[in-house]
Amino acid sequence: MSLATFVDLTFTGLVVGSIYGLFALGYTLVYGVLRLINFAHSEVFMWGSFAAVWVMLLFNARQGMPLPAAIGLLLVALLAAMLVSGGIALVLERVAYRRLREKNAPPLVALISAIGASFVLAELMGLRDRIAGWLGLDGVLAEFVRQARQNAPFVNPLPSVPLFEVAGYTVRSTQLIVLVAALLMMLALDQFVRRSRLGRGVRAVSQDPEAAALMGVNKDRVIQLTFLLGGLMAGAAALLYLMHIPVTRFNVGFVLGIKAFTAAVLGGIGNIRGALLGGLVLGLAENYGSNLFGSSWKDVVSFVLLIVVLLFRPTGLLGESLGKARA
Repeated sequence: MSLATFVDLTFTGLVVGSIYGLFALGYTLVYGVLRLINFAHSEVFMWGSFAAVWVMLLFNARQGMPLPAAIGLLLVALLAAMLVSGGIALVLERVAYRRLREKNAPPLVALISAIGASFVLAELMGLRDRIAGWLGLDGVLAEFVRQARQNAPFVNPLPSVPLFEVAGYTVRSTQLIVLVAALLMMLALDQFVRRSRLGRGVRAVSQDPEAAALMGVNKDRVIQLTFLLGGLMAGAAALLYLMHIPVTRFNVGFVLGIKAFTAAVLGGIGNIRGALLGGLVLGLAENYGSNLFGSSWKDVVSFVLLIVVLLFRPTGLLGESLGKARA
């Protein structure tokens, strides 16, 4: 392996891994508070990706736009993706989980509800053309609902220009934006949970729900906040993913959701910093593995790594739970 190839694999692995880590925050936050694996989080990501695509369609985005307009349009797409994903996450908590929580349903029931909600959200997006037809809106929304079960391209108005070279590998602007933005968002969330009053409430409920309630913490609001934060991060991850791979579809969250869940477990599920570490390690392992064994072994290498880590360290690489995080 040449030095240029190594730098290429490392940098692109970090870019993809940062997206995995940002996506994984939703899994790790919900598990840290509720001890629930929210498998429908993958569809929260998927809905955010379509929100970004629709913003570009609505504003007739094209490559080669003036730089200020391109940046503004990407910020609008980011806001739309985060709001849609956050809203879907709140609806998910209200419809799929809250009643079960109030009835003290067994964890298996909540898991089945999560899987069912995942299929419902995916199929709603995959059948959006038929739903628009039933409502008589297929003509008005034709551009947004046509070929509902096919790939939906994302038009990135921001040009990807070469910035600098490292050992013969050229780093491009889009790659650097994705990596830096993902790291900054994860850092911001980590500091919010550790230092803000609302974040202390999240950690209190995660550590001891009964004691937190006695201290005046509203558990239901904390749980809603947890789903909202995870949804917002998933929406941000969706836009960054589209900037790196400019296409989405109704079932895009399935494999990506498994990868993000793997990243959360790898770093230590329930640990915000663990999600970042797990995502970066997973992204690097995928790239190095695909180079050594071939691209068809990419997913195999990722999950073998997960198995090895869990065999020797079942709590993940960091292992510290959300409730034990220090301020």
